[in-house]
Amino acid sequence: MSDAKKYVMTYEGVKKLEEELEYLKTVKRKEITEKIKVALGYGDLSENSEYDEAKNEQAFVEGRILQLENMLKNATIVDESEIPTDIVSVGSKVRVKDYDFDEEVEYMIVGSAEADPMNFKISNESPVGKAFMGKKIGDVVEVAVPGGVSKFEILGIRRD
Repeated sequence: MSDAKKYVMTYEGVKKLEEELEYLKTVKRKEITEKIKVALGYGDLSENSEYDEAKNEQAFVEGRILQLENMLKNATIVDESEIPTDIVSVGSKVRVKDYDFDEEVEYMIVGSAEADPMNFKISNESPVGKAFMGKKIGDVVEVAVPGGVSKFEILGIRRD
């Protein structure tokens, strides 16, 4: 298991994960400990749904903490000043014409740990993100998506 997955991330993405980790370790752990204490006060654990629920939540939170620690330990931070503006790469903001909806959209290409499609942050490992990687302004990209094939034209590439 020496080949741990490397997580390509922006500085902003690393900060967000660090904040979530800190919250889980300081606030959420204490909340769950209190829930377990209260549930233990209800007596018989064999029929104590509050206790079961609190223990399940504790297991989930501890799993997420391990996941975040692993992601941060294996993070490769993209140097914002090194993000090219002539080709699409992780950290790029890409303005495209979406031919399916006949509209212009701007996506930020991020590592898989930061992906948030609802906020137009798409992973470099997603079908669309992968298709954009390495492309230049003026390139037309066709991507196989679950609904068929989507067509995009790269209109602009920038970094913040």
